[in-house]
Amino acid sequence: MKMIKKLQYLLLLCSLLFATPYTGQAASYDYPIADPIEASILSTPKKDRAVLPEKIRVKQYQTLDIFPYRDVPVVFWYNEKLRYAVAYHKKKAPVIFMIAGTGAGYDSAKMKMMQRAFFKAGFHVVALSSPTHPNFIVSASSSGMPGDIRSDAADLYNVMEKMLQRSKKKDLISDFYLTGYSLGGSQAAFVAKLDEERKVFNFKKVLMINPALNIYDSAVKLDKMLVDNIPGGMDHFDDFYTKLINNITDSYAQGDFVDLSYDFFYKAYDEILPSPEDGKALIGFAFRISLTNLLFTSDVMTNSGYIVPKNLKLSRTDSLTDYAKVISRGNGFADYVQNIIYPAFKAGEPGLTLREFVDRSSLRAIEGYLKKSNKIGLVTNMDDFILADGDVEYFKQVFGSRAKIYPRGGHCGNMDYKDNVAYMIDFFKN
Repeated sequence: MKMIKKLQYLLLLCSLLFATPYTGQAASYDYPIADPIEASILSTPKKDRAVLPEKIRVKQYQTLDIFPYRDVPVVFWYNEKLRYAVAYHKKKAPVIFMIAGTGAGYDSAKMKMMQRAFFKAGFHVVALSSPTHPNFIVSASSSGMPGDIRSDAADLYNVMEKMLQRSKKKDLISDFYLTGYSLGGSQAAFVAKLDEERKVFNFKKVLMINPALNIYDSAVKLDKMLVDNIPGGMDHFDDFYTKLINNITDSYAQGDFVDLSYDFFYKAYDEILPSPEDGKALIGFAFRISLTNLLFTSDVMTNSGYIVPKNLKLSRTDSLTDYAKVISRGNGFADYVQNIIYPAFKAGEPGLTLREFVDRSSLRAIEGYLKKSNKIGLVTNMDDFILADGDVEYFKQVFGSRAKIYPRGGHCGNMDYKDNVAYMIDFFKN
């Protein structure tokens, strides 16, 4: 049986390396979770994950001077410095930059998994938080309002360039590579395009993992997963929230959790979410948590007055609970775009419509570049629920043989599955 599986893998690898048109899905794919919601929440069972080192040579850094003259609000004193991590070898090797997904930090579970995988494969690995993470917004966002993918890509590029300029080990760098998952995958494409103009890194290869085709449309879909699936509707949000938090608190008391991340909430899935609707609501709720952090941080950083009254100076000890409640019950990402970020951009471009603003953060806006750039690849799943009908077919059309489409896995649920990790590494190594 082991020999048969090895032969199947070799045949699959050959087809990936030498095919020119899109050749469809793999003939055999044994990722064990069929339901996309369960896959996204539970990820990969331990026995089916790629075997990766538990400990690697990694350092965490923080830097103060991305914008050295920025006046950071006192309430964000803990985010004044940009935090990131570098896993490094003591010999010459290529560098791979990784961009986290929506609201995720450089040290999230998925980022740590990829960090270990790429380090094992021989890369220096630089892990960056999402531009939608509060630490990045406060310390490294030029506008203080993430959501316009071109601006976010420029901010990421600025951070990466400063890191390279300050590196004392440039002689240990051979080449540069780039990847990201979810929103970070979409942003990686725009960063790569910017690098074609700036030519600081000249990335050899770029891999987009479970990207959104249009970040606005995907975000609205995630919002609806909360609004449409809470039992009794949003009027019963408090009941759902209490049920979730109480069960998570019980689990936390037993020592099952390490932080208030996506993983924290998803861990309680089996115990408290008996129905598919509850699972969808949980995914929407996790997204709303990230969005709450984003909206509050952007509102304060730009003094927009949408959540916190204009010119109100919040202290380190002020309670933020009421602001969080207001945001959690709002219309989510649509509120943020329509009331904060779009008006700010329209002020500088008076003729800009909301739809035009939304569409320029779509991968369709750089379709020509994506079609002709052979160094950019894409991995996604047929059942990824952040995608709309026709999005997968669009990816096949644009990327051809550079698109790897798995039959299942939901949204990023199969990222640490052994076959996925093997493909990810092989994409960059061959």
